[in-house]
Amino acid sequence: MVARSSEVRPTAVRHSTSPGAGGRRGRGAGRLAGLGLGAGATLVLLTGCDVGAAFDGFGWPQGGISAESRRMYDLWIASCIAALAVGVFVWGLIFWCIIRYRKRGNELPVQTRFNMPMEFLYTIAPILIVSVLFYYTAVVQTDVEKRTPNPDVVVEIVAFKWNWQFNYRDGLGKDANTVASVLGTSEVIPVLVLPTNRSIRFEETSKDVIHSFWVPELLFKRDVFPGKIRNEFEISELVTEGAYVGRCAELCGSYHAFMNFELRVVSPEEYDRFLAAKRDGRSTQEALQSIGEEPYATTTQPFETRRTESNFNNAAGTPAGVGR
Repeated sequence: MVARSSEVRPTAVRHSTSPGAGGRRGRGAGRLAGLGLGAGATLVLLTGCDVGAAFDGFGWPQGGISAESRRMYDLWIASCIAALAVGVFVWGLIFWCIIRYRKRGNELPVQTRFNMPMEFLYTIAPILIVSVLFYYTAVVQTDVEKRTPNPDVVVEIVAFKWNWQFNYRDGLGKDANTVASVLGTSEVIPVLVLPTNRSIRFEETSKDVIHSFWVPELLFKRDVFPGKIRNEFEISELVTEGAYVGRCAELCGSYHAFMNFELRVVSPEEYDRFLAAKRDGRSTQEALQSIGEEPYATTTQPFETRRTESNFNNAAGTPAGVGR
């Protein structure tokens, strides 16, 4: 009788010299596989939240300073661990098959035509994995994109070639009033001061081309469009005080690489004093000094524009942009 789901040749049947040897071999392989999976699970449980730090975030930036950035980081680490677990399992099956079913003679082994349980597993398992990853991705994305009707702080981000202006607003939308403003120049890096433990809405607009507002520690960036489009996003709170470099992340022209700013995260009390100083007419540097902060950016520095120098035909001494 031919075995179900297989086609057996009489010459391909091999008998073990020891009854039960095949069963013992199978049980031994099963125990080894179980020990391997148990060791991997134990490693993950022991390392816990340090998995990301141990592997340098698996390529994802670490040190997020907002609640949303930490949720995105946790999702990335969990996805990497899941991918590694699946990879180790598949690699284990591959090497087990290589060793278990290696050639032991000239006899042709049993030729299996199909195996319905295995094919069903190979179809359902990837669907389940993708569904779980999709679910948690959708949950985190919805949380990151969420906006509240009354955020504590509203900042209008105005980008232009090649600098930034930050307007502190008294409400939402383009019709709100600006109560204080920070303007960057070629000589002074603009410093955006924001508080911890308060929700912050960013409203972005551009004066010329597409730019991109990016603070790496937020693990999030959003394009800044010209015209009537006002791109918006919100963070529920900043959790870590400090100074963090900000950049334009969209190629916008000759000096794109130098279009930097600095995010200064302070306590709510210091933020209120800073904003009050700005309302009283003090400069950004004076307002920063009034709350005990460095008056100028510490994470980046102004670039040399060289706009008064000749970039070509230097020997002739012709200023740049002047024809002959």
